[in-house]
Amino acid sequence: MRNEEVSRVFRAIADILEIKGESRFRINAYRRAAQAIDNLPDHLEDRVRENRLLTIPGIGKDLAAKITELVTTGKLAYFQTLQSEIPMSLVQLMDIPGIGPRIAQLLYEEYQISGIDELERLARAQQLRRLPGIKKKTEENILRGIELFRGGLARRPLGRVLPVALRLVDYLREYAFLDRVSLAGSIRRNRDTVKDVDILGVSADPDRTAEAFTSLPEVAETLGSGQTRISVRLHFGLQVDLRLVKNDTFGAALCYFTGSKEHNVRLRELAIKKGFKLNEYGLFRQDERLAGGSEHDVYQALGLPFIPPELRENRGEIEAALTGDLPRLVTREDLKGDLHVHSVFSDGHDDLEQIARQAKELGLEWVGICDHSASLRIAGGLSVERLLQKLRAIREFNDRSPDVKLLCGAEVDIDRHGNLDYPDEVLAKLDLVVAAVHTVFKLDQSHMTSRIVRALQNPYVHILAHPTGRLLGEREPYLVDVPVIIKEAARHAKCLEINGSARRLDLNDVNCKAAKDSGVMLSIGSDAHRVEQMQDLFLGLSVARRGWLEARNVLNTMSYGELTRYLKGSSMQADQPH
Repeated sequence: MRNEEVSRVFRAIADILEIKGESRFRINAYRRAAQAIDNLPDHLEDRVRENRLLTIPGIGKDLAAKITELVTTGKLAYFQTLQSEIPMSLVQLMDIPGIGPRIAQLLYEEYQISGIDELERLARAQQLRRLPGIKKKTEENILRGIELFRGGLARRPLGRVLPVALRLVDYLREYAFLDRVSLAGSIRRNRDTVKDVDILGVSADPDRTAEAFTSLPEVAETLGSGQTRISVRLHFGLQVDLRLVKNDTFGAALCYFTGSKEHNVRLRELAIKKGFKLNEYGLFRQDERLAGGSEHDVYQALGLPFIPPELRENRGEIEAALTGDLPRLVTREDLKGDLHVHSVFSDGHDDLEQIARQAKELGLEWVGICDHSASLRIAGGLSVERLLQKLRAIREFNDRSPDVKLLCGAEVDIDRHGNLDYPDEVLAKLDLVVAAVHTVFKLDQSHMTSRIVRALQNPYVHILAHPTGRLLGEREPYLVDVPVIIKEAARHAKCLEINGSARRLDLNDVNCKAAKDSGVMLSIGSDAHRVEQMQDLFLGLSVARRGWLEARNVLNTMSYGELTRYLKGSSMQADQPH
């Protein structure tokens, strides 16, 4: 049984236990185990064979035994017992935003609902509101949740798909007899959601390439296999298309299949003005091929510098290229630190030493440790006393750490009126204050905007976290006037966060560019709750690049010394009379 199948079983077990009202500790143990398995760089089968399961974070003897049973037999007796008590059709309803375990159980008991179509029919007939605890608003939220769920099936978050796609490309490069290979399509442009995966390759032996591709263990079904295109569906439903082209057309084909469609239309218009013809086979003057082997050659022949894939959305990149005004996009090498990581002090899994060690492995110099504030009890929010203990622990760590430094920060809740969870005299002691909305999402736009603006006016706040509150495929952004937020951030010299969590990617690319154009600094935070999730910093980087950000626009590119001076400068301004 493959890694993703084992993690899927563990998540289903967690859902069933939640419906049954089992302890939160047991539920979270299965969810964390599933996340740890998703983050593994190797196969569970190898770990079972080599007796290495206990080295996986969060896996003890009981879960290791269950993994071994799944991997070796393809089934799990404990899971089968749970399924006999709670049908999977009920569990699957919980994938719909707005339906938790209580409502799912109620729907099943009263209506024996077996699927999403039946649920939608009853909701549209206004039958759900007849049940105890379900009001008109709840019914409307369920219908919106169904729309989100169906949209999520059409497009998946980049952070969920990209690791799979990169593993496929690595495999194809190594074993599929390809001379050249690259991702293409929206995933190469790092769009925040992805419908399917396009891969482009050059092969001298298409039959052997097709055989190697379709025999991958991740492949559930071969949809088609020919000399120029092989299409498969993976076990979790994602379609992957491998297109095979000739070497001398690879660059033109990569331009074409990377897109976007609108960018390609502009390129073809430019080619026509020059008397050329551009398609996936190359750039031609009548029958003469002028370019096609590489993307750089194609752009150069059109009189353009190379345009990074992330910018190819027809949002002014052609004009900027023609005038020499393309941004020098921020790179992974520019990033010196992560501004949003959770530790064991709140709901994080890892201690300060482990976080610093992971930062060093990622090539970072510093990390902002931003645990939740007191009112978010469900996430282990810190009392003032506990926060000060953390402050002392970080100071002691920095005294003995010769390389990676930590900043004592807090992700401070903004209440519905715009007040912060800690008093100013406490905020003044911190290196870094990240303000965030975590509750009361359904205010109207005016009230939500005023709430956030008031938080930005607090002189001790440095950063506004995940500014629109969206969860990709799960929750729409709350109603907030983003241009006003950007204007107020500029006015009060606050930073806006690009939250790199695979579930969020918030701010989005369009709002990042608007913030940049207004002179607002952006920060990138992984929002990691386990050290493995610190990789999400680089998902945030992909949003920054799509938002036209350069190193000078991103707080993370500062050295530790530069950053502490910048943050202290903000605090010194806060201490002045207002």
